[in-house]
Amino acid sequence: MDIPSLLRRWEIFSHFSDEQLEQLVPCLSLPTYEIGDDIFEDRSESRSAFLIDEGSVRIHRATPYGFYALADLGPGDLFGETSFVDAEVRSGAARAEAPTTLVRFDFAEISKLMDQDQRLAVALYWSFWRSLSRKLRSTNDRLTQFFSAAASTSSDEPEAVNDPTAEFHMDLATKRAIFQEQKLSNMEINFLASLSKEVKASPGKVIFKEGDVGDRMYVVLEGRVMISKFIPGAGEEALAFLERGDYFGEMALIDNQPRSADAKASTEGAVLLAIPREVVEGLLDMHRISSHRLLSLLCNLIAKRLRELNEKLVTWFIFAGGGGE
Repeated sequence: MDIPSLLRRWEIFSHFSDEQLEQLVPCLSLPTYEIGDDIFEDRSESRSAFLIDEGSVRIHRATPYGFYALADLGPGDLFGETSFVDAEVRSGAARAEAPTTLVRFDFAEISKLMDQDQRLAVALYWSFWRSLSRKLRSTNDRLTQFFSAAASTSSDEPEAVNDPTAEFHMDLATKRAIFQEQKLSNMEINFLASLSKEVKASPGKVIFKEGDVGDRMYVVLEGRVMISKFIPGAGEEALAFLERGDYFGEMALIDNQPRSADAKASTEGAVLLAIPREVVEGLLDMHRISSHRLLSLLCNLIAKRLRELNEKLVTWFIFAGGGGE
């Protein structure tokens, strides 16, 4: 089977045109691995991404209590895209768990293509965004399972603060400044600044809850926001603290799934920009000139959160003496 037809089999590449798939062919290879073969090592500096065509791959980390599995992946799954996106070293090793055939996306060659063709760059970053979002959801679920298994005490779920976030007026220059700091284009800055709504969250205010339907994403202007999960038997576990310029709530807009965690203002409160779903969809519409910069920024954000959660899982696995799963 030729490579474009092979890629076309998988939903994560369904938005690519035939021409774009043909453009990728010189940058791709089809390496094969036997059971137990290493694909890349933890902390290595390689940046290529991989698609599993056949077989299975485990992403793991070595600990004093043996290997800890971060993810078990199968046909149609991407991996290695975190380092492709954020230029950081690998945060885990990859090992074949069965006879495996991969599609390797050579970072150096594909980077040249993306520099030459923004539409191709957008299509590829869409795939990465979708893959990273799925992994972040899965890791959130694993965190819940880990802490639920390891918890020895019970805790009641905290009550949500019900007074709504308050909308207020902010001058356009202040809103534009946050997007200018992120080096977005003038078109993107004007679009996001003029169509976003400013909201103020009082200290401890719940912005959304796990399970809510997502109709907007947010950017932090002032203060801090905590992303957390309530874990039965363990209580509230903080997943991330977000500050000025950080986006959150974007995952529900890409995969149309409910919120995967809670978000609330920290003790000093927060000032946010709320960007409605239709604005994000318009800016990232695959059938128009989509925003490569914004997609890249969002991919980097999710990659950062995924690394932080994986580090948290490994740390707690060690603290639990290799137990908790």
